Amino acid sequence: MPPPQRWAQIVAGSSLADRVAAAQELVYGPILGWAGRSPFHTAVLGHSAHPVLTDLTLGCWISATILDVAGGSQARRSATLLVGAGLAAAGPTALAGASDWAGMTGADRRIGAVHALGTDAAVFLFLGSLIARKRGRYALGTGLGLTGNAVAAGAGFLGGHLALNRGTAKRAVIPD
Repeated sequence: MPPPQRWAQIVAGSSLADRVAAAQELVYGPILGWAGRSPFHTAVLGHSAHPVLTDLTLGCWISATILDVAGGSQARRSATLLVGAGLAAAGPTALAGASDWAGMTGADRRIGAVHALGTDAAVFLFLGSLIARKRGRYALGTGLGLTGNAVAAGAGFLGGHLALNRGTAKRAVIPD
């Protein structure tokens, strides 16, 4: 089994991941109930809205990083705008993910909790990136953005594992 799959298996059976899930239920409890009844938890698209929204969020952040690396100082304003747009999209993306996670149990719940913890960390890294950029500290903002993308990639792997390997995307659809 490849190392990333072993990592997902370890998370699936982890008691620490259970504690992460319990902490998230405590912190996000009021939102979880609403998210499960929200438009983010419908079968309007024929599947969860979460994957579509992650594309928007991550697309902004990856594009900002490309501008940071290849665009030079003239791209700073555009990169900053993209970081902010990604942060704005992160809210609905998280709500859609929470609406899916609220109904999960067992290993899926543990994997989803660690996925959410990783995405929360990425959001805070990009928030720090935006603040640094607004204060003229572009090198720090770029570094935080690069780190945020790396953390988001790890969290995204777990999200993809949930949806594709464990089949949670199919179970999130509400039948007619």
